Amino acid sequence: MSETVRSLHSDLSALVRSLRSDRTKGLVGRYIATDSFAGRSLHSDRPSGLVGRYVATDSFAGRSLRSDRPSGLVGPLRSDRPNGLVDRYISTDSFAVHGFGFLVSLLSLAQVLPIAFTKVNKIRMAKRMSLLDKHWREVVAPYERPALSKGFLLPEDPARLPSFHTCVGANDEKLTPKWYKEHGIELVLGTRVKSVDVRRKTLLSSTGETISYKFLIIATGARALKLEEFGVEGSDAENVCYLRDLSDANRLATAIQSSANGNAVVIGGGYIGMECAASLVINKINVTMVFPEAHCMARLFTPKIASLYEDYYRAKGVEFIKGTVLTSFEFDSDKKVTAVNLKNGNHLPADLVVVGIGIRPNTSLFEGQLTIEKGGIKVNSKMQSSDSSVYAIGDVATFPVKLFGEMRRLEHVDSARKSARHAVSAIMEPEKTGEFDYLPFFYSRVFAFSWQFYGDPVGEVVHFGEFEEGKTFGAYWIKKGHLVGSFLEGGTKEEYDTISKATQLKPALTDLEELGRVGLGFAETVVSQHIVPEVKEVPSSALVRQASRVVMVEKPLHVWHAATGVLVAASVAAFAFWYGRRRRRW
Repeated sequence: MSETVRSLHSDLSALVRSLRSDRTKGLVGRYIATDSFAGRSLHSDRPSGLVGRYVATDSFAGRSLRSDRPSGLVGPLRSDRPNGLVDRYISTDSFAVHGFGFLVSLLSLAQVLPIAFTKVNKIRMAKRMSLLDKHWREVVAPYERPALSKGFLLPEDPARLPSFHTCVGANDEKLTPKWYKEHGIELVLGTRVKSVDVRRKTLLSSTGETISYKFLIIATGARALKLEEFGVEGSDAENVCYLRDLSDANRLATAIQSSANGNAVVIGGGYIGMECAASLVINKINVTMVFPEAHCMARLFTPKIASLYEDYYRAKGVEFIKGTVLTSFEFDSDKKVTAVNLKNGNHLPADLVVVGIGIRPNTSLFEGQLTIEKGGIKVNSKMQSSDSSVYAIGDVATFPVKLFGEMRRLEHVDSARKSARHAVSAIMEPEKTGEFDYLPFFYSRVFAFSWQFYGDPVGEVVHFGEFEEGKTFGAYWIKKGHLVGSFLEGGTKEEYDTISKATQLKPALTDLEELGRVGLGFAETVVSQHIVPEVKEVPSSALVRQASRVVMVEKPLHVWHAATGVLVAASVAAFAFWYGRRRRRW
């Protein structure tokens, strides 16, 4: 038998040698030895039915054959490159788990993606991963955007880079440019991605460079909505400021310094409006907030919650004008805004205008190529888009929120961080990565206040606690008899953790009056009484129903692996026996 196997190996080696020299089949370079394909799957779309990816030598090292290219050449071809080679590839030994290399191109608002790669245990990163800026304005390494509306605008000891590079906001390692270099990540800054061809898996930069990828993670985030989109001109005025990136923050900080003791009008009553208004007050600027809703943070706050914060802002000198919108500006001879005109007829003097009227996801590069839903790129529970090689995370992604059984697009740094880690895990360890089970989370810190919210602000609301400055208070949202949302102001780390866990459990509720009296104690009771039952051994493929959970127990994977191994071994032995007899006849 051993002699037969040696003969078989000899013939197979001859076959490989013939394939190496066969240029007429349109195959590139030469192929690696057959024993290097361990763990790869067969691909019927490869020439001659060969396994997995090929590793070509010389100038093509590390490239994969693409069956949708002429003559089976690696694509895309660039006529302005020697030998028609593409711009960037990585070597095949750089990705340990899968056994082949890949280029991951990250279009950055993905400020959390680098740390996401480091959080995946026991996996080496690709030697070459590109982190690309979504536009040419960012010329620094990724940073934590929440700092821009908080510490960055303080008059004393303001936050400045490198103090808030990614990912200090998650109590993780600070990722300076040196960190990226040490971890083999190429930062491409000040260079806009001009176009994307999802079918051909290529990006075109504003410098004319084409970058090919194996996997693409879209982390383009969102852009600030401009007044011009609502028919108001004047965004280019020197003292009209938005706040979305570092450039915006520097511009606003400069405008604040030149407006001391002056008048500022803040357009919008959401996150940016409330946090910027607080910073302006601290900088001794008179502030008027203008927004069309009945109260601030209308998408989240109840009237009762909003009232407490608004009263505190008023005590700090902030004036609120609600139920109306900006219609026009007045300018001086230097085209600087001097006043704001409102729809209700009000005329407000202004030395500075801060606009925070919402954002819009940056999806334009992918429209017509990927499925768009609810304003974002639709992804599954692995953060994978309608194209299997493309993933989306953060503000730009519309993903299934398992807790509520529906698709959502969330605008918050916590969602960006966690969806990034999940996408990376899904790429690098797909067989070990489950569904993205995310609990929506929002928070803010203004003046002496600090609040957190978990879940969904829908349904009936029950308030609890003492609604006073310096006290702990909150609210529960109940829908269809179950807790779906929790808000808490002034809590401890443990108390915030408790309401988070209680909301995730979605406990049933019947007595809402008692809920209001018990308050935070309800969440504490729910969490303390929740016991995760152990899964007992049951017959294979049995369906076990216990309480409110359903567990599907399937045959262990090692049983299938063993069976497959036996089958393969028997097949190889039979083939070797048949092959040996056939050779003796020759």
